[in-house]
Amino acid sequence: MKKLSVGDKVRFLSTVGGGTVKGFLNKQLVMVEDEHGFDVPVMISECVVVEASGNEMMGQAAEKEELIAKEKTALETPEAKVTVTDIPEETREGEQITACLAFLPTDVKNLTTTGYECYFVNDSNYWLFFNYMSRENNSWKSRYSGSVEPNTKIFLEEFGKEQLNELEKVSVQFIAFKHNKPFRFKNPCSVELRIDTVKFYKLHSFRENDYFEEDALLFYIIQNDQPEREMLISAGEIEKAIREKEAPERRPRIQRIEKREKNAVVEVDLHINQLLDTTAGMSNADVLEYQLQKFNEAMSANQRNKNQKIVFIHGKGDGVLKKTIISELKKRYPTCYHQDASFQEYGYGATMVTIK
Repeated sequence: MKKLSVGDKVRFLSTVGGGTVKGFLNKQLVMVEDEHGFDVPVMISECVVVEASGNEMMGQAAEKEELIAKEKTALETPEAKVTVTDIPEETREGEQITACLAFLPTDVKNLTTTGYECYFVNDSNYWLFFNYMSRENNSWKSRYSGSVEPNTKIFLEEFGKEQLNELEKVSVQFIAFKHNKPFRFKNPCSVELRIDTVKFYKLHSFRENDYFEEDALLFYIIQNDQPEREMLISAGEIEKAIREKEAPERRPRIQRIEKREKNAVVEVDLHINQLLDTTAGMSNADVLEYQLQKFNEAMSANQRNKNQKIVFIHGKGDGVLKKTIISELKKRYPTCYHQDASFQEYGYGATMVTIK
């Protein structure tokens, strides 16, 4: 396999996508600029060169040995190193390690046959060098090993329901450290988890969480520096997220953790004097049509934000706008839940919609 060089175009082995090599973070991680212009850290072992730097296609590399040698030399210079500017600042709570395995379904429309994605979540200020294993008879099989950056989640594997029995007993071992700075010593961690695979068939097993937009089944390895001794992992809790997911999308193998703000309610005031400076020349039907347009714009903007609550303020009036909104919800958004908003905050003139 050709060694990577800055400027090489690569594709990823275990996930859809690819990009251009920007530089090297360490001996195992390379920084790749994807097709959307984002810098993504990727394991070197997960990259396959499809076009070498200098626009030569693979197969022509033998004719470019001198150029490749120069690139290799350039990579060893300080100028070739990439400084990652978007690494989150360390937090006080991040000094205590929390890490978990997360399982998400891949196909919401086929619950009986869907496969699952497994992620390792590192919610701490430390680098973790880890080994993820499953038990086979009286021995262990390594399913993934590598290092993961602070405050990062990393894709481990995708598997089908026929492989669930392989995961009845899994184990994760890791050591924690920091690069180029002093840090508090952490004991090596080794935890065995016992997985109840029945849960993978139950919707309620999948719960809202801090690490993914979708509901996920989380199994903690360590929380606030306290290792878990034994846990029951079930496949059923993953199915709630399956049904809500509109289309299976492969995620980048390594992603920054961005914890979502909880209980943030969006308010949309549909009073016409809040939407327009004047209604001159508009009939009542025109006004209602414009208000309905703004309602649909708000719904469309939040349709992927599962469990998002939106309060539409329509006033009490003669109830025409409220009835129109409820009719539109039943027709275009049948999975969404609606109810009267808080009387103390909005009186009788508001409807709260929960995106589902």
